[in-house]
Amino acid sequence: MSTSTPRQSIVPHAFQAFHDTFHFSPATRVGDLIWVSGQVGVDAQMQPGAGMRAQARIAFESLKLVLEAAGASLADVVELTTFHTDLKGELQDFIAVKDEYIAPSYPSWSAVGVTELALPGLCIEIRAVAVAGSARR
Repeated sequence: MSTSTPRQSIVPHAFQAFHDTFHFSPATRVGDLIWVSGQVGVDAQMQPGAGMRAQARIAFESLKLVLEAAGASLADVVELTTFHTDLKGELQDFIAVKDEYIAPSYPSWSAVGVTELALPGLCIEIRAVAVAGSARR
């Protein structure tokens, strides 16, 4: 007889409209593993922040909120994947903001240049994988 760990959809209240409209979970948790959907730099009115630094801060705040709802923190992130519409031009600005949120020991990170993101005016999307409790071990 095999036992399986149930899959849990994580939908913080602030993300319910996205969940209902676009049919996705902001995060999925199986055991201690948490996969977080891409977070972007839009405010509550769905307006992009003014530039890379503002959008990155909004996206990291959203990432933090989703992880907390899943029972984890930014310190539990083991992998980041970021999507940039101007990878070469804005990478240093992104790193400066990333370092405000992600402390050593740093997770694995892949940065990918793309031609566009889901909404006009977006310049960054951040997705993550976390292991709940791993920062305390």
